[in-house]
Amino acid sequence: MRRWPRALCLPLLVYAASAAPAGADVRDAVVKIYTVSQSPDYYNPWSDHAFSQETGSGAIIAGNRILTNAHVVSDQRMIEVRRNGDPQKHVAHPVAISHEADLAILTVDDPSFFAVPPLELGDLPELQAEVVVYGFPWGGDVLSITKGVVSRIEHQTYIHSSRSFLAGQIDAAINPGNSGGPVVVDGKLVGVAMQGIPGAQSIGYMVPITMVQHFLKDVGDGSLDGFPRLGIRYESMENPDLKKKYAVPKDRTGILILSTVRGTPSDGVLKRGDVLVAIDHHPIADDGTVEFRSRERTRWMYFLDLKQAGDSIDLDIFRDGALRSLSLPLKTKGRAQELVPPTQYDRAATYFIYGGLVVCPLTANYLEAWGPDWRYRAPPNLLAYLSEDPTPERDEIVVLVKVLAAEVNEGYHELGSTVVREVDGEKVRNVRDFVRLVEAAKKDSPFVTITYGEGQLIVMDREKVRLSKEAILKTYHIPADRSADLKTPT
Repeated sequence: MRRWPRALCLPLLVYAASAAPAGADVRDAVVKIYTVSQSPDYYNPWSDHAFSQETGSGAIIAGNRILTNAHVVSDQRMIEVRRNGDPQKHVAHPVAISHEADLAILTVDDPSFFAVPPLELGDLPELQAEVVVYGFPWGGDVLSITKGVVSRIEHQTYIHSSRSFLAGQIDAAINPGNSGGPVVVDGKLVGVAMQGIPGAQSIGYMVPITMVQHFLKDVGDGSLDGFPRLGIRYESMENPDLKKKYAVPKDRTGILILSTVRGTPSDGVLKRGDVLVAIDHHPIADDGTVEFRSRERTRWMYFLDLKQAGDSIDLDIFRDGALRSLSLPLKTKGRAQELVPPTQYDRAATYFIYGGLVVCPLTANYLEAWGPDWRYRAPPNLLAYLSEDPTPERDEIVVLVKVLAAEVNEGYHELGSTVVREVDGEKVRNVRDFVRLVEAAKKDSPFVTITYGEGQLIVMDREKVRLSKEAILKTYHIPADRSADLKTPT
């Protein structure tokens, strides 16, 4: 299987933002970032891909911190930074990284690196506001400065995390290397250059200042909690007959709740058939949007995204024809995991090898082996799980990645990218459960039977598996039969 690059991204404590003194030059606070990174090979999960060297941009903000994109420093092995106009590079290290929001904070141990006025944080810009983008795009080594306007502010999918958050669209030139650079209005930072659209002209996106402020406040206690989620599946109610069925008055609008996700704030509080009509006292339209500024609309999650873990949010719902008001406490830690986790960074791949059978959990990282358009090219039998939620019986999809050909697994050499369902008649809950089941001593049978796919069977002799283990690892130059996280109990 060919390794493809990920979808195109343009490569603590909260301190009060101090305003730059009069006459301060924004260029002094702009930083070029040099990274050496190495990501896991999820098709050969015991190894990593080759090292890669990339560059990005960043900005010095208050508190001896450098603000940049998470994707600039993800899976990093070494980071160096250089101030604009200064030839000396300094080793930097991460303070906090939010892959969800595609934001990161770096710092440098040498305090002299920060002997320049930091950029002050501004406000969310208005449409048509003129912006200036600073950074170090490919094609040169010195600072590049481009101008444009804010043409759109709405929810967009962040390529790095595949999450939907508020984003600002700007027509200033943004190219690879600009990632992490400051977007400035009147000398204040209003966003972080994030991504572009391949093949499109004059369309770039920034992480807006509201997201930056949320991130900085979040890590103020030294812990990154992320963005709370309500945990609902829903659909719009633009069809009038749908609204009649659920007894929603003509003067009310909202979205229909289809289900809730186990372990999230909505679990046990909201239910199928509820109509969510307002969030934090802001009406939700039938198309699922809210007005966040006069005559500007975006997805209803906007007001949820402003919240921190531990906050509460007020909801108005119609249930059985009656209006009800609720206040839900929000949390992120301890929530149910996703059945198919989104792209993960800065961590090794999970795997286990049994009799040459290589298994791993189904993740977006694994699916990305089919290329940037993996949602269309990956096996349909695996893509189908993207729309499912975890259950008490199964919180991971266990995938048989491939078979390392050996005598013990004769007849199964062509298997791969199929789902493991049972071991000796017991359903498999996750990879760790698979390990437990195949390693359990069975006095009544010398064989282990693994059910996969649509009910097909793999049968192997347990003693032959045990005796072949070291030879298989040696033949395929694999250091261990399992990843480090499976070597210790939960």
